[in-house]
Amino acid sequence: MNFLRGVMGGQSAGPQHTEAETIQKLCDRVASSTLLDDRRNAVRALKSLSKKYRLVVGIQAMEHLIHVLQTDRSDSEIIGYALDTLYNIISNDEEEEVDDVEEENSTRQSEDLGSQFTEIFIKQQENVTLLLSLLEEFDFHVRWPGVKLLTSLLKQLGPQVQQIILVSPMGVSRLMDLLADSREVIRNDGVLLLQALTRSNGAIQKIVAFENAFERLLDIITEEGSSDGGIVVEDCLLLLQNLLKNNNSNQNFFKEGSYIQRMKPWFEVGDENSGWSAQKVTNLHLMLQLVRVLVSPTNPPGATSSCQKAMFQCGLLQQLCTILMATGVPADILTETINTVSEVIRGCQVNQDYFASVNAPSNPPRPAIVVLLMSMVNERQPFVLRCAVLYCFQCFLYKNQKGQGEIVSTLLPSTIDATGNSVSAGQLLCGGLFSTDSLSNWCAAVALAHALQENATQKEQLLRVQLATSIGNPPVSLLQQCTNILSQGDKIDRRGSKIQTRVGLLMLLCTWLSNCPIAVTHFLHNSANVPFLTGQIAENLGEEEQLVQGLCALLLGISIYFNDNSLESYMKEKLKQLIEKRIGKENFIEKLGFISKHELYSRASQKPQPNFPSPEYMIFDHEFTKLVKELEGVITKAIYKSSEEDKKEEEVKKTLEQHDNIVTHYKNMIREQDLQLEELRQQVSTLKCQNEQLQTAVTQQVSQIQQHKDQYNLLKIQLGKDNQHQGSYSEGAQMNGIQPEEISRLREEIEELKRNRELLQSQLTEKDSVIENLKSSQTSGTNEQSSAIASARDFEEVAELKQELATLKSQLNSQSVEITKLQTEKQELLQKTEAFAKSAEVQGESETVIATKTTDVEGRLSALLQETKELKNEIKALSEERTAIKEQLDSSNSTIAILQTEKDKLELEITDSKKEQDDLLVLLADQDQKILSLKNKLKDLGHPVEEEDELESGDQEDEDDESEDPGKDLDRI
Repeated sequence: MNFLRGVMGGQSAGPQHTEAETIQKLCDRVASSTLLDDRRNAVRALKSLSKKYRLVVGIQAMEHLIHVLQTDRSDSEIIGYALDTLYNIISNDEEEEVDDVEEENSTRQSEDLGSQFTEIFIKQQENVTLLLSLLEEFDFHVRWPGVKLLTSLLKQLGPQVQQIILVSPMGVSRLMDLLADSREVIRNDGVLLLQALTRSNGAIQKIVAFENAFERLLDIITEEGSSDGGIVVEDCLLLLQNLLKNNNSNQNFFKEGSYIQRMKPWFEVGDENSGWSAQKVTNLHLMLQLVRVLVSPTNPPGATSSCQKAMFQCGLLQQLCTILMATGVPADILTETINTVSEVIRGCQVNQDYFASVNAPSNPPRPAIVVLLMSMVNERQPFVLRCAVLYCFQCFLYKNQKGQGEIVSTLLPSTIDATGNSVSAGQLLCGGLFSTDSLSNWCAAVALAHALQENATQKEQLLRVQLATSIGNPPVSLLQQCTNILSQGDKIDRRGSKIQTRVGLLMLLCTWLSNCPIAVTHFLHNSANVPFLTGQIAENLGEEEQLVQGLCALLLGISIYFNDNSLESYMKEKLKQLIEKRIGKENFIEKLGFISKHELYSRASQKPQPNFPSPEYMIFDHEFTKLVKELEGVITKAIYKSSEEDKKEEEVKKTLEQHDNIVTHYKNMIREQDLQLEELRQQVSTLKCQNEQLQTAVTQQVSQIQQHKDQYNLLKIQLGKDNQHQGSYSEGAQMNGIQPEEISRLREEIEELKRNRELLQSQLTEKDSVIENLKSSQTSGTNEQSSAIASARDFEEVAELKQELATLKSQLNSQSVEITKLQTEKQELLQKTEAFAKSAEVQGESETVIATKTTDVEGRLSALLQETKELKNEIKALSEERTAIKEQLDSSNSTIAILQTEKDKLELEITDSKKEQDDLLVLLADQDQKILSLKNKLKDLGHPVEEEDELESGDQEDEDDESEDPGKDLDRI
């Protein structure tokens, strides 16, 4: 408040005394008036004054306006005026024209006022919560000013307001509903509100993302025409960038939700030479940046790799390559597309292989890499485009040994096209490396260094490259040509920076020689190289040359550290003695430190992309800065080591190499043993399966053998018993396992069946008599009442008959079962007797001793056969009797069915007679009613009524009562 009073006092040209009094009166009217119309008019007047007299209205009316929001929520009009007034007070949007001299002061003062009023408003957190609740109102005059006011609060004091909204229940969810509003003005301002809300707040970004923000924003972009849309598409893309940038959780959610696939149609722009409006360029630029956010090198490697694969699978990379090779694309879009493709393929082998197969639509077709390199070494191309192409080439070679080999192979003698019809990537790089443009030299040197990055094989292969310098002179190696250009220094007239070419060549040589002793030997084999390096390091040059001195020191240090002492004149110890004599160890280390202390070194070490404001700043490469960090310390230690320490280190290296050889030998042995073990395990598993199969077969055979043994033992026991019974056979003995007791039991069962049959026949005769009685009683009944009673009794008897028939059927079924059982037993008896007869005949022929016994057995067999015949006859008779009983039962069932149908007919006739009697009674009642009414009329007219009529009526009533009795009797029946 003190600040506001100071500003108020400093405004000499502020509101007049009358205006201040007017504002005060309006505030009093808002606070004290009881009529809603008066308060509404007062708030409307404050709104009209709030823009011109922002300070006074803000000081005097803010509390009253907040009170209106709290108390008058039922009236949307006054709420809308109050929100508009607060927006005018807090917002820094200046609509009035300001002179150029006063513009800066007024802008600063406006920003101070806005932040101060915002601080007053959010001091009470309930005010922000109240504003969030007002946004739930669907009324346009409430929701739209509320959105604008909350957006202004977030712009003024974003972190504080974000924290209040974050802790407010359902605060973010309420704001997400704005995206679904059917009114475009509110929806579009809602997008701006969410932009301010999600800025630099990861927690809110996650909540907004999980509130289905991606789906809604992508739908809006599609509805608005994607890249051809207006500023609404731009706002949605900015909001998507806020949600995804540096937010790994949201990036993963975006990928898992298959939203990457929905980005592909954005880039279907076609090959157009016109139609690139400024808004379309802006939209497409933001879309490309959104793709880069998902595959940025600063993201976790796993998340970046999964997004890269998804972009290739859905065809997004293919679409970007189409734009890359299209004609008529604006330069800034082409540059951003190259950067986007670079990061989509960086470190992803599948994407890198696809990019290597892309051809430009030229005649004849050329690889896209070659076309891009042509732009990089062409000094007439824009600087940002050349940087983008270099970045694309670096990303293509990043962790891509296959691509590195293809690039280096284009420089080897066996693969160079002798006709000269096509230009290869290697030829373009060599041409750029030795051109008179220093920027082309630097770009080509860095590109070639990336072809050697962490690839010792290609470093050795590049030593084979031979260059023809001029006609008649022998070819020189690429390594020698680089050192020759380096030694010439500023003697060659070049365009651009003085040190850029030398820095590029030194970075290439340092990368080439590091971790490659063979390349170091080739470098030292040229006797002019070491004196040149020591001379460059020892000189006292200006600040611009200090960086070259540092790089020369690094190259000489690499020649010492990776020296395998194969050249006697340039062994490690001799090189260190040379440094100590001509340069000094301390001076050497100091010059070596010039690299990391350079102001552009730290800038290049931050991001892989070569992003420079101008060519003069293009000095260091990102990968080279990592190499410097790795080698600076070890080179310093190597310089200070004595010869004895070097010897010890050599011995340690040798022992380590021997140890490594032993370890690799044992690793190979272990690998072979693992393979053998795996084979043996497979054999064991197959043998186990075979063993299990054999065991199951054995168990089955054992069980079969046991069954055969049991059967054999049983047969043996039976034969022994038969022999014993044949030896001691008598009248009461058994024969072939069949005893006389069983025969007597069968006879008893037959007698019992006969008795049951007689009983059933007697029961059938009784039922037949009952049926005859029913028939006679049915014919003898003449009147309706007796027939009804008889039919009821018949129904009961028929039910009893049905039950008895069911019992008879069950008895018959049981008897039939017993009969079949007897038949099976008879068959068994026959089989046994025949078998016994056969055995008896065989024994009679073999043994003459028991001939007399066999005759007795035959006699008994004949007796048994006779008994079985008699049993057969009895069973046949029983079956005939059973069929006869069954026929009688069928006939009785048919008679019962006939009786049932006749009974149903009688019941129908009784019901019909009841209905006729009821109709007659109704007619008689109506007639009596009419007669009574006529008599009453006659009495009213004074006509005398005769008593006979009354008597007749009385007799009629008696007759009616009597006529009702049969019906009642029928009802009782």
